[in-house]
Amino acid sequence: MKKILLFTIIMVSLASNAQISITGVVRDSIGEPLEMANVIALDTVAKKISSFGFTDAKGFFKLDVSNNTTYNIKISYVGYKEISEFIKTKETDIRKNYTMYEDNMLDGINIVTKIPVTISGDTIIYNADSFKNGSERKLEDVLKKLPGVEINAAGEIEVEGKRVEKIMVDGKEFFSGDTKLASKNIPSNAVDKIQVLRNFGDVSQLSGVQNNQDRVAINIKLKEGKKNFWFGDISLGAGTAPGTGLYLFQPKLFYYSPKYTINVIGDLNNIGDVVLSRRDLRGFGSNFQSQSPSNGTNISIADAGIGFLTASARNANRIETKLSAANFSYSPNPKLDLSGFLIWSSNSNGQRNITEIDYIDPNTPDDFVDNTTDQTSNSGLFRLSSVYKKDFNNQLNYNVAGRFSNEFRTDNVNSRVLSDITENERSTPFTINQDFSYFYTANENNIFALEVKHLLQDEDPFYVASLENDPNNNNPTNDPALEPFEDGFDDAALSLGLDRSNQFYNLEQDRKVKTNQLDAKLDYYYILNQKSNLNFVAGTILSSQNFNSRFFQILDNGTELDPNPTNIAGSANPETRNDTQYNFTDIYAGVRYRLKAGIFTITPGFTVHSYNSNNTQYGTETFEDTFAKFLPEFDVVAQFKRSESLNFSYKQEVNFTDVNQIARGIVANNYNSFFAGNANLINSSFHNVTLNYRSFNLFNNSNVFARINYRKTADQVNRNTIFEPGSVVSSATTINSPFDNESLTSFARIGKTFKKIRTSLGGNFTYSKTYQFINSVENTNESFNKGINTSIGTNFTKAPNVSLRYNVSFQDQSNSSRPVDINTVIHTPSIDFDAYLWNSVTLTSDFSYTDQRQNGATTNTFSIWNAKIAYRKDKDAKMEYELVGNNLLATGSQASVSQSVISFRTSETFILPRFISFRLRYQL
Repeated sequence: MKKILLFTIIMVSLASNAQISITGVVRDSIGEPLEMANVIALDTVAKKISSFGFTDAKGFFKLDVSNNTTYNIKISYVGYKEISEFIKTKETDIRKNYTMYEDNMLDGINIVTKIPVTISGDTIIYNADSFKNGSERKLEDVLKKLPGVEINAAGEIEVEGKRVEKIMVDGKEFFSGDTKLASKNIPSNAVDKIQVLRNFGDVSQLSGVQNNQDRVAINIKLKEGKKNFWFGDISLGAGTAPGTGLYLFQPKLFYYSPKYTINVIGDLNNIGDVVLSRRDLRGFGSNFQSQSPSNGTNISIADAGIGFLTASARNANRIETKLSAANFSYSPNPKLDLSGFLIWSSNSNGQRNITEIDYIDPNTPDDFVDNTTDQTSNSGLFRLSSVYKKDFNNQLNYNVAGRFSNEFRTDNVNSRVLSDITENERSTPFTINQDFSYFYTANENNIFALEVKHLLQDEDPFYVASLENDPNNNNPTNDPALEPFEDGFDDAALSLGLDRSNQFYNLEQDRKVKTNQLDAKLDYYYILNQKSNLNFVAGTILSSQNFNSRFFQILDNGTELDPNPTNIAGSANPETRNDTQYNFTDIYAGVRYRLKAGIFTITPGFTVHSYNSNNTQYGTETFEDTFAKFLPEFDVVAQFKRSESLNFSYKQEVNFTDVNQIARGIVANNYNSFFAGNANLINSSFHNVTLNYRSFNLFNNSNVFARINYRKTADQVNRNTIFEPGSVVSSATTINSPFDNESLTSFARIGKTFKKIRTSLGGNFTYSKTYQFINSVENTNESFNKGINTSIGTNFTKAPNVSLRYNVSFQDQSNSSRPVDINTVIHTPSIDFDAYLWNSVTLTSDFSYTDQRQNGATTNTFSIWNAKIAYRKDKDAKMEYELVGNNLLATGSQASVSQSVISFRTSETFILPRFISFRLRYQL
């Protein structure tokens, strides 16, 4: 590492040697400074941009150039004649001012677009080639090098801390849903420009009457040679790993023309390369973005499926992926756009976790659990979308999306308290979403927007658990001097009403949950003048859910037993079946006023709601809650500059639970956790305050973004967890907490580029105060999480690049039932290296080291090292050969720390072994 650092310092020194500055001020014809004018220095010999910059608010610019060189200085600004002047540098800095004159011909626009970064309104335009050094293969590799753009731990793209909601290619949606399909598959050599669209809106008619400051999209502009031709690549690979052979086949083909596009992506591998996880697929393409603000009502439609674990190279010891995906768009005429996709995915993986569990309840024994999991998810997805724009005043959208799955999971568990357990789960859920919207501009002062959404969801998880039992020790003495002791599950079996005379507790549960929900609203925008408008909204939410379940025991002789429980979660004689119908209605109306006053855009408003929720259980028990609610909101944006703003928002919202929380019959969450809902639950409400700051300064090559959020929740739906005496088996029910929960979350990030050096400094802080109930006793839980992340790296285009990162996180948890706090510190330094050598060899490597400490003592350390070397004859060669090594240090496992309202856990997770593979990539 020392040699790499020394090499980096030498390269920076060489790059910085013998440089001078050209500075000055750019003004218009009346002497006013021009902000964000493009200024570039073209090397007349090398025929390339040597330096570029932008003027600040006072029209000042600065260019760093070499001495004794002739440059063509070009200055451009939309609406003004371009300035072009030749300057011969010497040994001293140069100061020169310029005056620009208006010109509607927009001369020099082609030169401007070659600048590495430009800003046009809310759009940041990156010239991709300006950030490449030749080692990039996919779009993701380029995005990582762009100032202000980050790839988070989940693989999602973030701009200024905001998640990018969609990626388009030449204005056409690319697999609308998860942005990872684009970032990990679009070849980098096809990308010409990357346009970051801030304040993004799908409907141009509403752009002047709404605030979209939290919405970001990206549009990829393809190079001219990639249009009207098939492009992409096909990869083949094979290799070895302990105990298995490796394989990889990945065709990725693309066709773009003005009228239609086709994208085909295939993936077959067992090397841990997961493009779309099951979690990604469950939300892929079906979350249709509303064009108007949220109206204050949230319904938490829970996932009633199986407990499927997300798998990656960092938490699984076996991963097999199969993916077939096709995306299309077609424009039969200028008014109609059709698009859609079909995806089939199969993810199969194995995981092993060894966990030490420290329960908060002092009467609950701590457990040591070794859990081995095998799970498979097969999913089919589709989406069809249509946009019809009759003219500027009329736009009609219709979307339909669906997901059909077949999932199953097996767990083999060894618990110090409960002995050996086997669990099996399976499910075949499906979801269909529909979205219809119509936008009509009656005249320049009146705009109407109608949106209707429909959700149909069906889930049918089936659960089986088998626990070892000794039927001869059901009534022990519990005297340490005498034998026998009872099994850890015996008391729970007694409460559940199970037959305890069997060699195994074979438990089964069948559930069916059906959801049918309609959300419709009409927005009317009345334009008062150029600076203000009114938005009137009226709508309704209608939700209906059916929940049916049965919990039973299979005896050793194969017969079924319907248990007769005596006490679950404090409820005497609970049912082992559920038959619940839950209906929810929200009818609302509201108004918002939007005013532009100087640098401020102010939007106060409110909505008034009439709520009705009722549930009927077993056809005879009915519980109903009807009330009205006034929900205020306020939003203000201070736009200091085109690239700097501060946004404050306040909103009061209401949150309703779903049928899974109110069905009062027994539900087995897993072998040691049973649940019975509360039919009398009411809604929770919360106050939400957010402050956002962003600055993207191209003059000094810096970007800053920060966010702070405070939330206070009343009547929070919490659980009362009751442990069996001396056992880790618990039962729980839901209650509305009599105490208000609070949370404060903040993060900030500063990035700055010094010539060829990129630096960043970030931090985060989270405080939460929650109230939990264990054995019906209230406990106060406070959590403090802090973190600092730093990075420094080079951004050469003709030399190797090195990036150094250092992250440290502090997790402190205190609970009123614990005598001491739990303090955890995790240090993670890492280094990335990439080089493109001799126009033929690509070398990339990443190394990370993790040191985990708890209460001052080191509990675990591990290192991960991956590397790749690739060869192609030259940058235009069709064939490339790669040797790839993953986990080269053969690290067997990694540790993590997690905390919940009932326990603190330290886990050792076994990961993929050392993989060595050889790959061929053919580029079309």
